Amino acid sequence: MPRKLVIGNWKMNGTIASNARLLREIKDDSTITELKIGAAAVCVPFLHVPETQRILTGSALRWGVQDISAFREGAYTGEISADMAAEFGTTYAIVGHSERRLYHGEALTTVGVKALRAIQASITPVVCVGETLREREDGAARETVETQLLAVLDSLPADQMHSLVLAYEPVWAIGTGRSASPQQAQEMHEFIRRLLRTRSESLADTTILYGGSVKPAAAADLFAQNDIDGALVGGASLEAGQFLDIVRMAANYAIA
Repeated sequence: MPRKLVIGNWKMNGTIASNARLLREIKDDSTITELKIGAAAVCVPFLHVPETQRILTGSALRWGVQDISAFREGAYTGEISADMAAEFGTTYAIVGHSERRLYHGEALTTVGVKALRAIQASITPVVCVGETLREREDGAARETVETQLLAVLDSLPADQMHSLVLAYEPVWAIGTGRSASPQQAQEMHEFIRRLLRTRSESLADTTILYGGSVKPAAAADLFAQNDIDGALVGGASLEAGQFLDIVRMAANYAIA
């Protein structure tokens, strides 16, 4: 059976020197060298993609970007297209992260178009969905996630919906040190999988990651849940030891 997937999101961190050290420390560890190709990846800042490609080519660790443009090309100053990212061997593109939705005002339809652009460039979009603390306290968590997910599915042709990876990231747990309990995470992942089935039974096997202050201490309990297929790791992916511990735990579980 396929293994669980762990993707690190470095966000806006690092230097050429520090990131190179981190990449080499991770890729040369036996956890990675013995890993099935594609079971772990890191999504790095755009400027560090060429160096990441150079260091990781030939290793089991894949690489990706943290966003892509909704446009293919043209007069869009500061944007990076999916086709540009693909030229550097990019496997994944995170789209719809709550920080993009909050700080850059990304609309539901924009996230859907970005997912489509990634797929068109043969990049797997990692589509983030998740509720705020207020939405959870108001009993609107599922409604919020459903709205975000359906907006993406509605942007894709039926034959391309299977190309997604989803990441449930409760906004109240991102960068706060506070994580959803394994039971809370499982309940939402199960809900997401049921939603996917209503669109097509073939989507039932979609990989659904959990993100939100994922640490080694909590990873095993999260991975033991039936509908959690891996993790989108933030701060812990900046520490080789922590990231490798999470990857190691994931390797002990097969996707149900």
